[in-house]
Amino acid sequence: MPSFRRIALVTAALGWVPTLALVAVHWTGESHAAAQERTPIKVTRIYTGEDGKTHAEEYDVPLGTQRGATELSEPIDVTSVQFRRTSPDYFIDWHTAPRRQFVITLSGESEVVIGDGTAVRLHPGHILLAEDTTGQGHISRAVGTEDRISLFLPLAEQ
Repeated sequence: MPSFRRIALVTAALGWVPTLALVAVHWTGESHAAAQERTPIKVTRIYTGEDGKTHAEEYDVPLGTQRGATELSEPIDVTSVQFRRTSPDYFIDWHTAPRRQFVITLSGESEVVIGDGTAVRLHPGHILLAEDTTGQGHISRAVGTEDRISLFLPLAEQ
């Protein structure tokens, strides 16, 4: 890395704008900005299988053609939105979802345990589609020491 004296001499000789660009390239090691890779929007779906137990699968939300900086999915009809805060003591033993609904975790963490014992972690930004309205259901429990804030979006009947 060049010394401060050398940087000062180059700044005096070239002026501050080109020197600033040279120093930035030297310190970051990059001469151009890298394009950000677009990641899919993922949803974990829990549903009741033919065995009466809850199963989980992950799918990517289909998005339309990109327009500028935006890609949109097809609209999904919901009936309402409900805000929820659960404490670190949150635990509900085996139960089914009361209706088909999206559950989006905003902060904190929890998990659902499904029929085969698999625990699905619900972290900030995680989208769950709960469709296990019959059968054995799932266990819901808090993870960690902070409250979890989430949104519940019941789906309109289709």
